[in-house]
Amino acid sequence: MPPMNAHDSLPLVRLKIERRSNHPWIFQKMVEKPEPRPKPGSIVEIVDRDGTFAGRGFYNGHSRIALRVLSADPDEAVDEAFFARRIADAVALRRDLLRLDEVTDAYRVVHSEGDGLSGLVVDRFAETLVIEYFSAGMFRQRDVIKRCLLEHFPGSAIYAYAEDHVQKQESFDCAVPPMPKPSVIHEHGVQFHAAPGTKHKTGFFADQRDNRKALAAFCDGKRVLDLCCNSGGFAIYAKTVGNAEEVVGVDLDEEILEVAAKNAWLNKVKVKFVQADIFHWLRDYANNRAEKFDVVILDPAKMTRDREQVIPALKKYLDMNKLAMSAVKPGGILLTCSCTGLVSEEQFLDMLRRAAFYAGRTVQVLKVSGAGADHPWQAHVPESRYLKAVFCRVD
Repeated sequence: MPPMNAHDSLPLVRLKIERRSNHPWIFQKMVEKPEPRPKPGSIVEIVDRDGTFAGRGFYNGHSRIALRVLSADPDEAVDEAFFARRIADAVALRRDLLRLDEVTDAYRVVHSEGDGLSGLVVDRFAETLVIEYFSAGMFRQRDVIKRCLLEHFPGSAIYAYAEDHVQKQESFDCAVPPMPKPSVIHEHGVQFHAAPGTKHKTGFFADQRDNRKALAAFCDGKRVLDLCCNSGGFAIYAKTVGNAEEVVGVDLDEEILEVAAKNAWLNKVKVKFVQADIFHWLRDYANNRAEKFDVVILDPAKMTRDREQVIPALKKYLDMNKLAMSAVKPGGILLTCSCTGLVSEEQFLDMLRRAAFYAGRTVQVLKVSGAGADHPWQAHVPESRYLKAVFCRVD
């Protein structure tokens, strides 16, 4: 009798379909209900309706995404060695290929499906690693994941959490961990405060690193307006790297503006931060001030997680972009962004075309960008590509 293979002990889950896709998500409607049903996040063997091997991954009978395929190799076990390999590959991409340690100590270490680890996101903020679970499966592997990460970042503090809506959708309970010490992170010679565990998660978005640097090149001696400025990333780059003459940052959130002010002080630059609703502020500005800005940045928070709300989200993008264009000098620069993954690049560019029409402006698109290369996406999983950043000249 041949020796028992480790795979033989895994629960078996059968699909209702022939597996003709290599996308890691398999939805509930495509899956036969296994009996007995494995616990949410269990590692299972997957076969298609004909009994042909289709992969190994996480099963969750409570989630809309019933299966997250981690490997389609029949000879590859999904065990601690598997997670060690995938995490090592992700770290090597950032350190050896992208050489991010030379320019920053804040970057995404694991980008979920983009690194073949569906449901796991890891960010580095100096001496702190922030782990976010998006699936019950990754939560169940939390001890393995921490051990693997600490091999590459020894001595790091770890802050691990999951959003309430994810815990509800995926059916797991992640206790709120103690908050780590706030960090000061460095990026292209600019410094920012990062505080994992606060209402704003970190108060810092590493995904815009390349766009901050690119935007700074347009700012020398210019008047710059940073709308939805958050903790002041673009505004402070405009001053420190870009040598802007005047910078104004506007955000509705008073708490995050306190962080922005601290970031300006940390870099010894003067930025005027205004607590206001950007719609009201822009309308008042248009009515009361004739002078426009040379450079305007518009980087609002995510508009929706609900597919049913994409059209209302696009309407809101349209309204705010129309107003933002009204603040740009003829020949000036507008950088407009969307981090709403459900809004496609095509939809966002179409919205921009309509906003320009209603604003009576001509928009010349210079570049369409996205998140930095530490946020990779697999060609067959475009869902990982969430950030759109459009650099425009506005006449």
